[in-house]
Amino acid sequence: MTGAKVFGSLKRLGVECIDLYYQHRVDTTVPIEETVGELKKLEEEGKVRYIGLSEASPDTIRRAHVVHLITAVQIEWSLWTRHIEEEIISLYRELGIGIAPYSPLGRGFFGGRGVAEKLPATSFLSIHPRFQGENLEKNKNIYERIEILGKKYQCTPSRLALAWVLQQGNDVVPIPEKDLKEIVEAVPIKDVAGSHQYNEAAAKITWKFANTPPNDSRV
Repeated sequence: MTGAKVFGSLKRLGVECIDLYYQHRVDTTVPIEETVGELKKLEEEGKVRYIGLSEASPDTIRRAHVVHLITAVQIEWSLWTRHIEEEIISLYRELGIGIAPYSPLGRGFFGGRGVAEKLPATSFLSIHPRFQGENLEKNKNIYERIEILGKKYQCTPSRLALAWVLQQGNDVVPIPEKDLKEIVEAVPIKDVAGSHQYNEAAAKITWKFANTPPNDSRV
């Protein structure tokens, strides 16, 4: 099935090889060894160059990495989503895996979504814990702090938030260390209202729930 999906992707894109092919969200019903084993075959066939995962748990990442080098993992990372840093980010760096942060603006929050502009009633964010009622009102204080810092550095809140994410690795946006500290202190994690960046149902597709069954066969 994986091969058929990749072939379809190649055909639609009009290319012979995909540079980086992700398993977008871990299938928790299939041992990760089987999934990566199939992706490894696609690399050997020249259909993909590198293999990536999305929102994979530490156990899943380690097991996958044994089968084949994992080049990158997608995971949510922003000023108000930093709980991954100790367990997940450190593991990526231990194994030499690239980090592909998504939602670096906190689902648009640091771009003013829900603060400077109202959310459409049909928006997914209308059911997001951090964009609801009392939580949103509390989180507006965080936006205001970043907005004040943005004026200090003559940039928008969104640029400041992106600069913080980019500065977490070997990137090209230099921010002096004391300024990074000031930015982080403006968004204390304990002040973020909304226990998680997803609602309870959607949280099931994050890395915390991305373990796969044991592998009973050799890949």
